[in-house]
Amino acid sequence: YNHKIWLKAVKGHERDKEKGERCQLCYGYRLNKVAKRAKNLNIKYFTSTLSVSPHKLAKVINDCGQQAGKKYGVEFSVRDFKKQDGFKKSMALAKKLNFYRQTYCGCEFSLRDSKDK
Repeated sequence: YNHKIWLKAVKGHERDKEKGERCQLCYGYRLNKVAKRAKNLNIKYFTSTLSVSPHKLAKVINDCGQQAGKKYGVEFSVRDFKKQDGFKKSMALAKKLNFYRQTYCGCEFSLRDSKDK
């Protein structure tokens, strides 16, 4: 992961709200990296756990993943991990296992917005 390249990928969208175009650009950037890596490692399928978050749109994540998969010839496994209480289950498991959970996706703009709330 190259932070400078990622910043270029989302440039102009630093003030976008969560679930906005910045997120879509970020998903595309990251999932293309994963798809390329999967191809290089001869892995046939890949997916993302991002859809477990109630702050993320599974359709957008899945669309970006499918586009990346097509580009690199690997299959994106479409998922919405929020379904069937996925978020609630992930919270309970994280608590049970004493996992660290953050309140933002990982980008500094989401962190900034989470601090503003």
